[in-house]
Amino acid sequence: MIFTSLAHAGSNDLSAARFAKALEFLSRPDLADLEPGRHDIMGDEVFANVQELTTVPAGEKNYEAHRRYADIHYVISGTELLGVAPIEECAPVGEFSESDDFGLYTPGAREAWATLVPGDLVVTPPCDAHKPGCCPGEPAPLKKICVKVLVD
Repeated sequence: MIFTSLAHAGSNDLSAARFAKALEFLSRPDLADLEPGRHDIMGDEVFANVQELTTVPAGEKNYEAHRRYADIHYVISGTELLGVAPIEECAPVGEFSESDDFGLYTPGAREAWATLVPGDLVVTPPCDAHKPGCCPGEPAPLKKICVKVLVD
């Protein structure tokens, strides 16, 4: 699932070499055995952050967005509710950190939600703010990978 407008669709080419490397990494049979933390795939162009966390109710989080990287959210175990909203309709919460490529936002009038189970993925390019790590019911353990793909 890519949630985007036609104006931004051309910049979401999943066949690009960086995306291909990311999807190749996610096809590894040992994903469940990976330790939390950063795993390099193509240096700073493509890398994976393995995360183990407890999901939280969606109302307890802000949206986040990036300008240089697309995120590929992939669930290894557990269930994740992930929100997506058009970045141009969101309001910033504080300053955007260029060095961390990270900013927090509140959504506008439109939000879309996806429920991910093991093996599912959602791609959030820079034109999409996203709210990962939410629970569809009660908070529960989640192991996921967020592959960061440089798009600029």
